[in-house]
Amino acid sequence: MWNKKNVFTGWVDVPLSESGIAEAQKAGEELANIAFDVVFTSVQIRALETAMILLAKGNSTKTPVVIHEEGKMKDWTEIFGSSMVDDTIPVYTNWHLNERYYGQLQGLNKAETAQKYGDEQVHQWRRSYDIAPPKGESLKDTAARTIPYFKEAVMTQLKEGKNVLISAHGNSLRSIVMFIENLSEEEILKYEIPTGMPLFYSFDGKNIVKA
Repeated sequence: MWNKKNVFTGWVDVPLSESGIAEAQKAGEELANIAFDVVFTSVQIRALETAMILLAKGNSTKTPVVIHEEGKMKDWTEIFGSSMVDDTIPVYTNWHLNERYYGQLQGLNKAETAQKYGDEQVHQWRRSYDIAPPKGESLKDTAARTIPYFKEAVMTQLKEGKNVLISAHGNSLRSIVMFIENLSEEEILKYEIPTGMPLFYSFDGKNIVKA
């Protein structure tokens, strides 16, 4: 919704726009024949919405279920029917996959911010690897949380032969792609991930490669 309004979003938890919903549906149609075993999303609603809309377009008869890992939600969402446990696609939400934190830019209009601070300064905040916006995260900072989580949570599933779906955000995904494809700091700055367009990778038991 805030992309549509040309506003910095970051960690502000706004939902998908109508076009975002349409993109998720289209991606779901493209991925309909892939039997996903497990799903990872950020805790932000737009990433979870994307995953759920996408999965609803799939041909799997299994039900995606958000897995709560602590507190009362963990205790009271336990599934006792073994057949239904087997009939679910677990969906894990984790803040380590959240979008880059834009700090004091969040909620500001991008064009007005460029007028105030200058195009070059705003470009540095948005596109440099290790320069963070005021009280926010750089892409380097984002990578410091996304990559360890990817190695621990996602790689474990891949090594078990699982088909994995990750639904996250432009910068959190860019940092993971940087790791997967062994891209340099300069190369990742030029790497664009369009919204709603799936990226395909395969795991051969040792390496992750573009499918």
